[in-house]
Amino acid sequence: MKEIQDKIKKFNDERKWSDPKYIKDIMLNMSEEIGEMWSIIKWVDTQKQMELIKENKKEVENFIGDMIYLILKIAYICGVDSKKAIEDVLEELGGRFPKDLVRGNHGNTRAGGIDLKQSKNP
Repeated sequence: MKEIQDKIKKFNDERKWSDPKYIKDIMLNMSEEIGEMWSIIKWVDTQKQMELIKENKKEVENFIGDMIYLILKIAYICGVDSKKAIEDVLEELGGRFPKDLVRGNHGNTRAGGIDLKQSKNP
């Protein structure tokens, strides 16, 4: 991850796009990208979503690439080690959602799901 994060930094540095003032704009860009992906699969059931994803694979790949790029750009601008960040999150999620308790269930405690973070912070 560090290698690709450094490559993204170099790419942006060469274009003078690494200024922290762009963080809010990057986040707005992420919202726009999510909207584009959502427009492919909105208002249909899961089976149809998967069909549409398959039919629009190039757009879906582009969405995923854009989002990874934008996340890693925010990471380096904020001085965050993306590898450490994801490892920390996976550890936290493992504690919140133990596989033996949540397998096949969601984490929305208001709808019957399990989230041990919620049970610790009433």
